[in-house]
Amino acid sequence: MDRNHYRFRTVWTLSAPAATVYGVLERIEDYPRWWPQVREVARLDDATGIVTIRSVLPYDLTFTLREGRRDRENGVLEAGLSGDIDGWARWTLTDLGAHGCLAHYEQEVDVRARLLRLLAVPGRPLFRANHALMMRAGRRGLAAHLQAV
Repeated sequence: MDRNHYRFRTVWTLSAPAATVYGVLERIEDYPRWWPQVREVARLDDATGIVTIRSVLPYDLTFTLREGRRDRENGVLEAGLSGDIDGWARWTLTDLGAHGCLAHYEQEVDVRARLLRLLAVPGRPLFRANHALMMRAGRRGLAAHLQAV
């Protein structure tokens, strides 16, 4: 097992229709408005941006996000990531009718940031907890944002 390889899976239940959630999730440049740990997004062009994130641990991760699959009909948004983390991330939305939708988040990455690689063994539980806290805050932020729009 590569100690610098991570695979994350998260499912959010949201009260908005999948099409509405898709519309919010496809605008990565707006993430800092509703997801506190997404500190900055700088668009380079229509399909690429530089993203900086920081959760509880006092360490920023910066990476280039490149749009991959964008399938509104099937509720799929996928992107490649390169920089402090290399890999991919995917949102898959499932409509629940009057009950809203499920937002499945999957991410598979290799850590490239030197300090995090050096701390791979002792830091792994902290890094996973840090990610879980970031995802919990993202769900809360998105739910509040969806109620406001």
